[in-house]
Amino acid sequence: KHKRTKVLRRDEYLCQECKRYGRSTPATTVHHIIPLEQRPDLGYTNQNLLSLCAKCHDAFHDRTTHQLTELGKYWVNKIELE
Repeated sequence: KHKRTKVLRRDEYLCQECKRYGRSTPATTVHHIIPLEQRPDLGYTNQNLLSLCAKCHDAFHDRTTHQLTELGKYWVNKIELE
């Protein structure tokens, strides 16, 4: 809970995906960009955590297959470049 609060504060409690498009949507979730199943060692790494609204969080991975969508893969590539 402490890490979640720190990430939300870092991102000014705004959804970072919505922010890319100039929208100010409150963030309700902290998302693991690279899924925990793939990289449990990055579970608490700031660079791997992203504040999102519920709608964007649902768009990042398929809830049935748990696979990343193209949008989810975009963010994986984005953090690997930085």
